[in-house]
Amino acid sequence: MTKDITTDKVTDDLRYLQLLSRSFPTIADASTEIINLEAILNLPKGTEHFLSDVHGEYQAFNHVLKNASGSIKRKVDEIFNNTMREGEKKELCTLIYYPEEKLVRVKSAEKDLDDWYMITLNQLVKVCRNVSSKYTRSKVRKALPREFSYIIQELLHESLLEPNKSAYVDQIIHTIISTGRADDFIIAMCNLIQRLTIDSLHIIGDIYDRGPGAHIIMDTLCDYHNCDIQWGNHDMLWMGAAAGNLGSMTNVVRMCLRYGNLATLEDGYGINLLPLATFAMETYADDPCELFVPKITAGDTMYDAKTVRLIAQMNKAISVVQYKVEGEIIRRRPEFGMDDRMLLHRINLEKGTIHLNGKDYELKDKYWPTLDPKDPYRLSIEEEDMLRRIQRSFEGSEKLRKHMLCLFRHGSMYKVCNSNLLFHASVPMNSDGTLKEVKVDGEYFKGKALLDKVDQLVRTAYFDPEDSPQKQFAMDYIWYLWCGKDSPLFDKSRMATFERCFLSEKELQKEEKGAYYTLREEESVCDMLLDEFGVTGEHRHIVNGHVPVRSIKGENPIKANGKLLVIDGGFSKAYHSETGIAGYTLVYHSRGFQLVQHEPFQSTTKAIEEGLDIRSTTIVVELSAHRQMVKDTDKGAELKQQIHDLENLLYAYRNGLLQERERELRYYYRY
Repeated sequence: MTKDITTDKVTDDLRYLQLLSRSFPTIADASTEIINLEAILNLPKGTEHFLSDVHGEYQAFNHVLKNASGSIKRKVDEIFNNTMREGEKKELCTLIYYPEEKLVRVKSAEKDLDDWYMITLNQLVKVCRNVSSKYTRSKVRKALPREFSYIIQELLHESLLEPNKSAYVDQIIHTIISTGRADDFIIAMCNLIQRLTIDSLHIIGDIYDRGPGAHIIMDTLCDYHNCDIQWGNHDMLWMGAAAGNLGSMTNVVRMCLRYGNLATLEDGYGINLLPLATFAMETYADDPCELFVPKITAGDTMYDAKTVRLIAQMNKAISVVQYKVEGEIIRRRPEFGMDDRMLLHRINLEKGTIHLNGKDYELKDKYWPTLDPKDPYRLSIEEEDMLRRIQRSFEGSEKLRKHMLCLFRHGSMYKVCNSNLLFHASVPMNSDGTLKEVKVDGEYFKGKALLDKVDQLVRTAYFDPEDSPQKQFAMDYIWYLWCGKDSPLFDKSRMATFERCFLSEKELQKEEKGAYYTLREEESVCDMLLDEFGVTGEHRHIVNGHVPVRSIKGENPIKANGKLLVIDGGFSKAYHSETGIAGYTLVYHSRGFQLVQHEPFQSTTKAIEEGLDIRSTTIVVELSAHRQMVKDTDKGAELKQQIHDLENLLYAYRNGLLQERERELRYYYRY
C-alpha cells in the first residue's frame, strides 16, 4: 500500500470513498481489484490505428479495418509459418476478412465440408488465441458474442497439447459441426479476430465527400468498439448542413454533384433532390453546362449521357445559389473579413466579364439567368423555394441525425492520446513561428484556447435552441470553418472555387496556405505546439491529415525529425494520381510506430473471389527501447489513480473510518 496515505488525506475524501464502497464493499473486494488492476498495468498496450481523409471510400476503408492494415496477414504468417502453403494462408485471411461471403463460396466448392470445418475451426482458434493474448480474460469476454461466449472461452483457454484436455477440445469442435452451428461460429470467431486486432481507432478527419459511401463508413464508426474522430473540414461541412446552415448545405450538395456522388445524399440520407432537378432542367434547359460536368472516374459506367447532363445542370444551379447564400453570410458577418469572396456583384452580365484587382477578366460561362444586376445576392422565388425544400429534407433525415450525433459523441477538434496530439489540419500561426491570435465572437484566442472555443461553437450551432443568443453566430461560424482564412480546419488565404470554375487565369486560382503548413517542418515548432496542448512523454508526436502527401514526387510523410506524421495518403480515388498511393495507416503497437502505405484497393468482390488483399508497404517510424505496457499509456494513468483510490478505501476500512458492508453492486473498474 502507498506509504503516504494518512488519516487526514483519507478523511478529506471520505464522501467519495463512501460511494466507492458500494462497488467494493469489503476489504477482500478492494484487495482483489487492486491485484487485478496492478496485473493489467503490466500487459502490453493495445494496438492503435490512425486513419485520415478516407473521403467516402468505404470499400477500401472497410477492408483496411478487416485486415487491420495487414496485421492479420502478418499474424497468420507468423503462426503457421511453414506449416501452411501460401495459398492456404491467403484463403484463411480472406475468410477472416469476409466470413459470410467466403463461406458461401467454400460450401459450393468443398467436397468434404466437415473436414474443412474441423481444420478451419482449429486454425481460427490458434489465430484468436494469438490476438487475444495481450488482453485480460475480462476484456476478451466483453468482446465475445453472447451466444458463443462460453464455448469460445473454453477453446481459447484450453490447450490441445494437454493430454487430459485434447479430447475435450476436439469434442467441442465436433459438436459445433454436428449441431449445424459451424457457419455461425466461424463468423463469430472471424469478427472477434478483427475486433481484437485493433484495440482503438483514431480517424483524423474528412470522412465525407468525393467517394460514394461516407454514410456506410459512418455506420461502421457508430458501432465500432472504440474509436474517436477529429473533425475535418469536409465533416464540418456536413455538420453545418445538418445544423441547418444554408452555406454549408449548398456546398454539400454541390460537392456531391461535382463528383457524381448522389448515393450518399439520396440512398444514404434520403435527401430529396427532385426540387433541384426540376428547377435546374427548367432554368438551364438550353445551357450545355460544360463547366459543371461531374468528375467521374475513367471507366465508370454508372451514369448515362442524359444523367450526366442533368447532374451538370443541377451542379450549376446549386453553385449559383451557393454563391448567393455565402454572399449573404459575408455581408452579415463583416468580422469574418471575407469581402473578397463576394464576387457576384463584380460580374458584368452584358460583357460576360468579372472585375477583379482592377482588371476585367472573361468568364468561361456567360449564362446567368437567375442573377439580378440590382441585387445579385438575392435568391429568386424559385431558388428560395427549391432551397427550403432541400433544407427540410436535410432536417428530416433520421439517419443523418444519427450520424451527426455520432460525430459529436466521438468527435472533437483535437485529441491528446498517449503522447500524441491529433488534429486534422492546422493551428493558425504567424510567419515568425508564434501562435496567431484569431478574433472569434469579439474575443481573441490562440493555440489550444482557439480550438477549444471552436469546439464549443460547433456544439452550440447544432444543439442550442433557436432562441439562444449565440446560436446565430455559431451557425454562421460553422460555415466559416469550411472556408475562412483563419479557420483551423482550412487555414488558407481563400477558397477559390469560383475562380477555378469560371476563370482561366492560374494566378487567380491560387490559394496560399497558412504559415503552419511550412513551419510544421521544424522540430522546435512541433515541440512548442506539443507544449501548448500539454502533451508530455519521451516520444511525442503530432498527427495530421488534410494535405495529401505526394509520395509519387518523393514527399516524406514523416516530418520535423519524426515529431510530425502527415497521414493523408489519398484514400479517395480522386487523389490517387496526385499521391501515387491510396492511403496510409499509422499503427502504434507495443513495440513502436509503423506507417503502412497502401496501394489502390480493387474491390470487395475481387478480395473475396480472388483473395486479392490490399498491397501494403510498412515503414518503421519509431521503435521503443522497451515494450510499451498499459502502465505507459493514458489508460495506465487512469488505472493507477483507481488503484490509489482503492488503497485509500482499504485504509479507511482498516482504520475504522468506514465499515465493510454487504455487497450491493459488482465491480466497475475493469480494463
